[in-house]
This record gives sequence, structure tokens and C-alpha cells, in this order.
Amino acid sequence: MAGEFDDIRGRLEAISEELADLSIQRLKESIDAGGHELPVDEKRMARARRAVEKAVGILQEPDRHHDLD
Repeated sequence: MAGEFDDIRGRLEAISEELADLSIQRLKESIDAGGHELPVDEKRMARARRAVEKAVGILQEPDRHHDLD
């Protein structure tokens, strides 16, 4: 069943991009406001993005269970 996760993977990739865009936006706002530190939620957004990217990678892996049939 190749490609059965394509739609979900695509949505996860879009979410990863949204998190990256939001992170950049927050960093720009912090710089514009004269901040010298990362926004408080920067680490949380980075962790969430890594988790989403990990899920994308897992869904790209070949299905090993079909090899047992």
C-alpha cells in the first residue's frame, strides 16, 4: 500500500513549515522590540517542529510488516 500516508505526511510537512514561519516571526518581533534573548516559547516551538519532522520521517519509512507476508 505505497503512498497510504502521503496525505497525512503532506499535512505534517505543512505544519512543520507553519511552526518554522511562526518561530521566525517571533524572532523578528523580539529583535524589532530590542530584545536580546530568544522568545520564551522558542524552545517549545523548536521541539514541536522536531517532533513533527520525526513523524514525517517515520511515515516515509518502508512498511516492514509487508515483508513478512
